[in-house]
Amino acid sequence: QVQLAESGGGLVQAGDSLRLSCAASGRTRSMFTMGWFRQAPGKEREFVASINWSGGSTNFADSVKGRFTISRDMARNTMYLQMNSLKPVDTAVYYCAAVMWGEGRYNCWGQGTQVTVSS
Repeated sequence: QVQLAESGGGLVQAGDSLRLSCAASGRTRSMFTMGWFRQAPGKEREFVASINWSGGSTNFADSVKGRFTISRDMARNTMYLQMNSLKPVDTAVYYCAAVMWGEGRYNCWGQGTQVTVSS
Protein backbone atom coordinates (compact mmCIF):
# COMPACT_ATOMS: atom_id res chain seq x y z
CA GLN A 1 0.00 0.00 0.00
CA VAL A 2 0.90 3.67 -0.07
CA GLN A 3 0.50 6.42 2.47
CA LEU A 4 -1.03 9.63 1.20
CA ALA A 5 -0.88 13.10 2.70
CA GLU A 6 -2.82 16.07 1.34
CA SER A 7 -1.90 19.70 1.82
CA GLY A 8 -2.81 23.09 0.43
CA GLY A 9 -6.37 23.54 1.57
CA GLY A 10 -7.65 26.77 3.01
CA LEU A 11 -10.20 29.57 2.95
CA VAL A 12 -10.49 31.54 -0.28
CA GLN A 13 -13.00 33.80 -1.97
CA ALA A 14 -15.09 32.92 -5.00
CA GLY A 15 -13.04 33.29 -8.16
CA ASP A 16 -9.74 32.58 -6.43
CA SER A 17 -7.36 29.73 -7.13
CA LEU A 18 -5.86 27.08 -4.89
CA ARG A 19 -3.46 24.20 -5.47
CA LEU A 20 -3.72 21.00 -3.51
CA SER A 21 -0.86 18.54 -3.18
CA CYS A 22 -0.87 14.86 -2.35
CA ALA A 23 2.43 13.31 -1.35
CA ALA A 24 2.71 9.54 -1.62
CA SER A 25 5.10 7.27 0.23
CA GLY A 26 5.55 3.54 0.51
CA ARG A 27 4.90 1.30 -2.51
CA THR A 28 4.67 4.19 -4.93
CA ARG A 29 5.95 2.10 -7.85
CA SER A 30 2.79 0.02 -7.57
CA MET A 31 0.43 2.95 -8.03
CA PHE A 32 -1.76 2.67 -11.13
CA THR A 33 -4.07 5.66 -10.81
CA MET A 34 -4.36 8.53 -8.38
CA GLY A 35 -7.43 10.61 -7.88
CA TRP A 36 -9.08 13.43 -6.01
CA PHE A 37 -12.45 13.14 -4.32
CA ARG A 38 -14.40 15.59 -2.21
CA GLN A 39 -17.13 15.48 0.38
CA ALA A 40 -19.27 18.45 1.27
CA PRO A 41 -21.23 18.60 4.55
CA GLY A 42 -24.29 16.39 4.37
CA LYS A 43 -23.36 14.98 0.98
CA GLU A 44 -21.76 11.82 -0.27
CA ARG A 45 -18.17 11.73 -1.36
CA GLU A 46 -17.82 12.46 -5.08
CA PHE A 47 -15.17 11.98 -7.72
CA VAL A 48 -13.32 15.10 -8.82
CA ALA A 49 -10.42 14.07 -11.05
CA SER A 50 -7.95 11.29 -11.69
CA ILE A 51 -4.63 10.73 -13.42
CA ASN A 52 -2.98 7.57 -14.65
CA TRP A 53 0.28 7.51 -12.76
CA SER A 54 2.53 6.25 -15.55
CA GLY A 55 0.76 7.47 -18.69
CA GLY A 56 -0.62 10.74 -17.42
CA SER A 57 -4.10 10.45 -18.92
CA THR A 58 -6.70 12.36 -16.97
CA ASN A 59 -10.41 12.37 -16.18
CA PHE A 60 -12.56 15.07 -14.63
CA ALA A 61 -16.02 15.38 -13.19
CA ASP A 62 -18.25 17.55 -15.35
CA SER A 63 -18.62 20.02 -12.50
CA VAL A 64 -14.92 20.92 -12.56
CA LYS A 65 -14.02 20.57 -16.24
CA GLY A 66 -12.34 23.69 -17.54
CA ARG A 67 -11.61 24.96 -14.02
CA PHE A 68 -9.49 22.24 -12.40
CA THR A 69 -6.38 20.54 -13.70
CA ILE A 70 -4.60 17.50 -12.32
CA SER A 71 -0.93 16.70 -12.66
CA ARG A 72 1.77 14.61 -11.07
CA ASP A 73 5.49 14.79 -10.42
CA MET A 74 6.73 11.25 -10.56
CA ALA A 75 10.16 12.16 -9.20
CA ARG A 76 8.54 13.63 -6.09
CA ASN A 77 5.71 11.05 -5.90
CA THR A 78 3.32 13.95 -5.65
CA MET A 79 0.00 14.67 -7.32
CA TYR A 80 -1.50 18.12 -7.65
CA LEU A 81 -4.94 19.59 -8.14
CA GLN A 82 -4.94 23.12 -9.48
CA MET A 83 -8.31 24.68 -8.81
CA ASN A 84 -9.20 27.90 -10.60
CA SER A 85 -12.35 30.01 -10.62
CA LEU A 86 -13.43 28.48 -7.35
CA LYS A 87 -17.10 28.60 -6.39
CA PRO A 88 -18.83 28.24 -3.03
CA VAL A 89 -20.15 24.87 -4.22
CA ASP A 90 -16.55 23.65 -4.34
CA THR A 91 -16.42 23.87 -0.55
CA ALA A 92 -15.61 20.40 0.77
CA VAL A 93 -13.01 18.19 2.33
CA TYR A 94 -10.76 17.04 -0.49
CA TYR A 95 -9.21 13.59 -0.36
CA CYS A 96 -6.56 12.02 -2.51
CA ALA A 97 -6.66 8.32 -3.21
CA ALA A 98 -4.73 5.68 -5.10
CA VAL A 99 -5.51 2.55 -7.08
CA MET A 100 -2.76 0.01 -6.86
CA TRP A 101 -1.86 -2.30 -9.74
CA GLY A 102 -4.17 -5.28 -9.74
CA GLU A 103 -6.57 -3.83 -7.17
CA GLY A 104 -9.17 -2.25 -9.42
CA ARG A 105 -10.49 0.23 -6.89
CA TYR A 106 -9.36 3.12 -4.76
CA ASN A 107 -8.18 1.53 -1.54
CA CYS A 108 -5.55 3.94 -0.28
CA TRP A 109 -6.82 7.26 1.09
CA GLY A 110 -5.40 10.37 2.63
CA GLN A 111 -6.83 12.16 5.66
CA GLY A 112 -8.27 15.03 3.64
CA THR A 113 -7.79 18.77 3.49
CA GLN A 114 -10.51 21.37 3.92
CA VAL A 115 -11.27 23.80 1.12
CA THR A 116 -13.71 26.59 1.91
CA VAL A 117 -14.83 29.06 -0.73
CA SER A 118 -16.68 32.12 0.48
CA SER A 119 -19.05 34.13 -1.70
